[in-house]
Amino acid sequence: MEFVKDEGGQGAAEYILLFGGVIVIAIVALLIYSAYFKGASGLNSTSDINTVRTSV
Repeated sequence: MEFVKDEGGQGAAEYILLFGGVIVIAIVALLIYSAYFKGASGLNSTSDINTVRTSV
């Protein structure tokens, strides 16, 4: 019954799940904003950056 009390790998498994969740969120964010960075939509990152530079 000692294997039931063994929690040696629990911390590593929790870190793997945490990093996996962060990676999934990052990939979803990239997919959502990819059209913005490619300029395929009405939004254009280049013109937005130029607007910010000229207003400063």
